[in-house]
Amino acid sequence: MKSLPKIETCFSPSLLHLYDMKNSIVVIIDVFRATSTIAAALHNGAKAIIPIDSVDACIALGTQLPNSITAGERDGKVAPGLQYGNSPLEYSPDFIKDKTLLLTTTNGTRLLHMCNEASEIITGSFLNLGAVCDYLQHQQKDVLLACASWKDRYNLEDSLFAGAVYDSIGSHFEMNCDSTRAANQLYQSAKADLFHFIQDSSHFLRLSKFGLQYDMEYCCKINAHNVLVKYEKEQLVVK
Repeated sequence: MKSLPKIETCFSPSLLHLYDMKNSIVVIIDVFRATSTIAAALHNGAKAIIPIDSVDACIALGTQLPNSITAGERDGKVAPGLQYGNSPLEYSPDFIKDKTLLLTTTNGTRLLHMCNEASEIITGSFLNLGAVCDYLQHQQKDVLLACASWKDRYNLEDSLFAGAVYDSIGSHFEMNCDSTRAANQLYQSAKADLFHFIQDSSHFLRLSKFGLQYDMEYCCKINAHNVLVKYEKEQLVVK
């Protein structure tokens, strides 16, 4: 009998070196807000998204690439020199259609660039949970759910998404990972009302200081932008 692929969860980029990515599909998770913004922008017609490590590099590429938008944040606020922020609500179809979004963020884009050894990279958020789960189930490869966290510190919302993935497709995988088990148990406690559950989290409180509660409520909407996002040739695109 063919063995099942395995599914694991990494709660922080600082732990990434402990996991084997070479034969795994890595799911980049940054619910508040990078991977939610990525799903929203691509669903609404962005041509592609280029994740960039630094603000300076983002600004420089924006001067060279036609029909592009520089965007992102540092510590939750729009970084000086960028045109737009890291909100999924900013990128309506009328605004983003056929444009290339150049995105740099505190946690999510950093983690993505740390996963270059992965067999494949996709991005996950509650906004595209269904597309992520369908793809992982049908690929039947090992999966690493990689949480962006907050500056390497554990956070609640990314762990909840990892738990939601396991809740949906766990029966198709072998699971011998306490991080995944814990994420699943956390999700079982929260799934009846994700937004209410998450309001005591450190990142929710941090971003609330900037008036971003509506962003975070939106980021908890399951399958609102249900697209599969893959990282190919240094770009994030819909597949």
